[in-house]
Amino acid sequence: MAKYILFDTETTGNEDSDKIIQIGAMVIDSRGKAKIYDELCGSKTPIKIEAMEVHNIVPELIKDKPPFTESNFYKDLSSLNTPDNYLIAHNLKFDLGMLINEGFENRMQLIDTLRCAKHLYPDSPYHRLQYFRYALGLYKKEEDEAKKYNISIKAHNAIGDVLIMKLFLSKLVEKIRTEYPNINPMKKLVELTKQPVMLKIFRFGKYNGENIEEIARKDMGYIRWMYNNMELDEDMQFTLEHIMERYN
Repeated sequence: MAKYILFDTETTGNEDSDKIIQIGAMVIDSRGKAKIYDELCGSKTPIKIEAMEVHNIVPELIKDKPPFTESNFYKDLSSLNTPDNYLIAHNLKFDLGMLINEGFENRMQLIDTLRCAKHLYPDSPYHRLQYFRYALGLYKKEEDEAKKYNISIKAHNAIGDVLIMKLFLSKLVEKIRTEYPNINPMKKLVELTKQPVMLKIFRFGKYNGENIEEIARKDMGYIRWMYNNMELDEDMQFTLEHIMERYN
């Protein structure tokens, strides 16, 4: 019976050398039964001030906590780490990267709800989890859901974000069933996770809010400059490569 591991990390920072200092996770089976993990973790790596601004975890909170590799979640992760199960996060690349930094070698199927959101909600101005919390009305259901699992909801708190992600995942599954009938929704989400997204609109920079293809027609020099000089995510790289090939 497949299990679905939804998880979120809070960390000392965003660098490869940073460590996990909070893990929130829900392990859900096919019948909907869930096991909850909400753990603070100690770390010898100092917490960056910029990270504290986001998650409000200060050194005093984790002073006497065991490291992440001694957390209950990490201990259980090895038994869950099989190809039958699904590992799920919003911006999975970051959170999985943090697990890998801690020595984890994944064998599960992967679902990135951020990547899937870009595929399934291409016209949304933002794809942040907290944006969808309000845009899709998830906040109307979260209180009852939180009571069911005895979870406290706060923005940028690992377990709170996981609960919102669970509600959002349900919306993604509904979308899949509508747009791809007769296809297993979870399998389709795995497939979409592997596919880069062809973006339509710039969300930053000189042409923020404008259509990428229209900008390519009038200012290809800027497209090339962006590609060669800016640190871009995989989807923007894919989009610009496609655009440059088309208009070369």
